[in-house]
Amino acid sequence: MPKSAKYLLIGSLEAYSGKSAIILGIAHQLKTKGLDIAYGKPLSGGWGQTQMADSDGDIQFVAQTLDLPKNRLQPSILTLDAETIKSRLSLGDQPDYRQKLAEQRLDQGGELVLLEGPGTIEEGKLFNLSLIEVAETMQASVLLVARFHSMLLLDGLLTAKETLGDQLLGVCINDVPSDQLETVNSLMVPFLEKRGVVVFGVLPRSALLRSVSVAELVHQLKAEVLCRPDRLDLMVESLTIGAMNVNSALKYFRARRNMAVVTGGDRTDLQFAALETSTQCLILTGHIPPSKEIISRAEDLEIPILSVDLDTLSTVEIIDRAFGQVRLHEPIKFQCICQMIEEHLDSDRLLSSLGLAPAGALP
Repeated sequence: MPKSAKYLLIGSLEAYSGKSAIILGIAHQLKTKGLDIAYGKPLSGGWGQTQMADSDGDIQFVAQTLDLPKNRLQPSILTLDAETIKSRLSLGDQPDYRQKLAEQRLDQGGELVLLEGPGTIEEGKLFNLSLIEVAETMQASVLLVARFHSMLLLDGLLTAKETLGDQLLGVCINDVPSDQLETVNSLMVPFLEKRGVVVFGVLPRSALLRSVSVAELVHQLKAEVLCRPDRLDLMVESLTIGAMNVNSALKYFRARRNMAVVTGGDRTDLQFAALETSTQCLILTGHIPPSKEIISRAEDLEIPILSVDLDTLSTVEIIDRAFGQVRLHEPIKFQCICQMIEEHLDSDRLLSSLGLAPAGALP
């Protein structure tokens, strides 16, 4: 590994903060500036790992998306799950994971190695692989991704500054609603900067990035696809339950966009109403097949219809969990995050803080 190689560990205050997406966007942006990028994910699993995720698959997706060779990938050394925790508690002794991590550092190439940290600051502590321990072992600077919920986020960021100390390079505030952007930029950012917390970017909320593909819903719901299996790439941004009268439903449907509509198989009136609005898929419950007319209309409009062997409440709970917690494996999401990083994150300031300079934009 060249002596000039730098390590940047991207962590978060809580799981599902958008860390993986921002890593991809930053890596793409820095590659366009001519940097030789490597990527690793020392600790897989944990709260940041959804049922939809697969760490090895995620690493391969990053490699393919960024066109990284094998010698620019650092494999996980531990999967944090119930079995590894039980083993740790029952055996007492454990391998020296920090030593394993340090050995990986000796083998890794690249000018800048981006490491994906655990889901929270504390996660991995049981195995000496918490965020601060990984940062110290890898001599890495830390970039924290913080999802905006309210101005109370300041408490978490100031506490993180105390915890991480000089290891904290700065933060990126993610998922800021449009009506809060001015407040965050004019009040929150200057406050943090005065207290030594560098803010490299403020990213606005994106319905697309929080969306889920129809294909992912099919997988999660174990649904049967009744028509248009060729359109499972459609992206769903919101969920609507069709349980009211058709006049009320139409008014409600027209106010939403890119919906998944969950309704009973016997509600033909609501199904027709949904098909005539911004619906990406119909999800039918109740073991009642739709009419031929519904199937025909859905075929014409290229809207998939799914049938699930679940009640409405269970169906809605599964879909609700899916929003905002899916992998970034759809190309349209990758394009979106790259554009957002380019527009809202100061990559030149990030490079300067790391002691790196761009090698010049690629042709």
